[in-house]
Amino acid sequence: MSSGVGVNDQAVSVFQDLKLKKKYKYIVYKIADNNTEIVVESTVEEASYDDFVKALPANECRYGVYDFQYEVPNEGQRNKILFYTWSPDTGKIKQKMLYAASKDALRKKLDGIYTEIQCTDLSELSHEAVYEKVILITCH
Repeated sequence: MSSGVGVNDQAVSVFQDLKLKKKYKYIVYKIADNNTEIVVESTVEEASYDDFVKALPANECRYGVYDFQYEVPNEGQRNKILFYTWSPDTGKIKQKMLYAASKDALRKKLDGIYTEIQCTDLSELSHEAVYEKVILITCH
């Protein structure tokens, strides 16, 4: 399902900077107020995972890309680029539908995403929950 929402060119170039140059720790994307394109809301160069979680609004949908660092037992540190769909339970139905219908437009342009994390509340966004999902994929 497509919503007709496009992807701003800067949204892709900023992702390339995160992926190739390690310039950013995370990116938050939103659908522009006129509902025509997905744009960069913020980029952060140095941040903790908690900082990323706090950057997502409590009652509004967003997309996020985070350079997730984790440890594999007996194998050391790893990094994976994760794509987040943040659609909080408290968000407006119309906005949730628009974000769900527009997600693929952005995802298809962001080559190099390890996996997608869909979150509707803070428990699904927790470092532990995301770590478990990443480890499950990594080990299988």
